[in-house]
Amino acid sequence: MRSVWLWFFSIIIAIGVMVYQRLTGPTTPVRGSVEYFGEQVNYKLLRTWGGDDGARVEIKTENNEAAGMVEYRRFKSNDEWKEVVLDNDSGLLTATLPPLPPAGKMMYRVWLFENTHRIEITEEPVVLRYKGEVPIWVLIPHIIFMVLSIVFSIRAGLEAIKRRKQLLSLTKWAALTLVAGGFVLGPIVQKFAFGAFWTGWPIGHDLTDNKAAVSLIFWLIAFFVIRKKPEKRVWVIVASLVQIAVYMIPHSVLGSEIDFTQVPQ
Repeated sequence: MRSVWLWFFSIIIAIGVMVYQRLTGPTTPVRGSVEYFGEQVNYKLLRTWGGDDGARVEIKTENNEAAGMVEYRRFKSNDEWKEVVLDNDSGLLTATLPPLPPAGKMMYRVWLFENTHRIEITEEPVVLRYKGEVPIWVLIPHIIFMVLSIVFSIRAGLEAIKRRKQLLSLTKWAALTLVAGGFVLGPIVQKFAFGAFWTGWPIGHDLTDNKAAVSLIFWLIAFFVIRKKPEKRVWVIVASLVQIAVYMIPHSVLGSEIDFTQVPQ
């Protein structure tokens, strides 16, 4: 019965960590609301876009006369700001940004026109990163294994705290699921999305790759230590805390991006 409760707490903590990661970071849409012609207009501006076409900008209003425009330019470039008028389809304002290669970023800001003045709906431009389309057959298993890795990680940490007998087995599964999700499927996902299998140290500074590597190092140390000295369970606790810490770092921070100032025109 105690084991059931430990699994329950592990899953609850893992869900909390994953929700936090989902709601933070540079890929989470910018949400808010603005008063426009006497109504409160809610908006969601995307910060990531997959596929070969241009990113879509949408503002839903109830006003058939609503109008506005989008200003945009490539991030890390010497481009001038360009404009595209928002189309109005029964109150739905839409525009499509030009496509960019994977890891290219676009800065954009949205203006709504109201009588003789215009309203900028965000204080700062939104930065959107393009990525290639990732097939479901690799994306879903990647997500599943990464979810399992944090669940097994927390469960192993609780096992170490409780001094229970399944410590070595749980430590092994924490390491194996991290390897499968982060170092087998993860690079394949990244190759489809951004054209490279690995962009962490020593090749680059992708924090997603680097934090996965740090976490795996601690799990390998923990496994080999407790396999010979089970009483050294503190290593499992440390590895568990390290993995929770790296999951708390928002996903895709310092991720792949193109510096257009260094790309020939």
